[in-house]
Amino acid sequence: MIKATTLSGQSISGKRKFLILQEENRVVEAIRVAEKKTSGEIRVFIESKCRYVDSLDRAAEVFYGLQMERTRDRNAVLVYVAHKDRQAAIFGDVEIHDRVGKEFWNKGVVKMLGHFRENDFVEGLIAVIGDIGEVLSVKFPWEHGDKNELPDEIVFGQ
Repeated sequence: MIKATTLSGQSISGKRKFLILQEENRVVEAIRVAEKKTSGEIRVFIESKCRYVDSLDRAAEVFYGLQMERTRDRNAVLVYVAHKDRQAAIFGDVEIHDRVGKEFWNKGVVKMLGHFRENDFVEGLIAVIGDIGEVLSVKFPWEHGDKNELPDEIVFGQ
């Protein structure tokens, strides 16, 4: 069973375009830097509204829709944001979740949403990506022959 965590109802502003191109590029670069030290994979999915009451359910749907469970070591992580609904979740595949536990995901969402409350969206995403990258580098260190299994670009929903 794949598990993660979510917190809802925090203050994420939907009054402006969530990320401009330069901000998007900074987030993608953070993903690339984090993945250089690990066989793990990190993806970010951003949409305006969540289809479900619980954003973790939507994160799971997106995770499988992006076929993130197909990584060799089952160590992919999805950072999910529904900015107008003020929801976020972090969804980790079975192997990484089993190694870090629910508390790690909880802390990541709290940290990210703390930045979002200050309208510091990019730093919130970069901070959580950095933390995920660090734990992935310890639990799934990069080894010769590891390759990037999933695209690094941010996926934008509706």
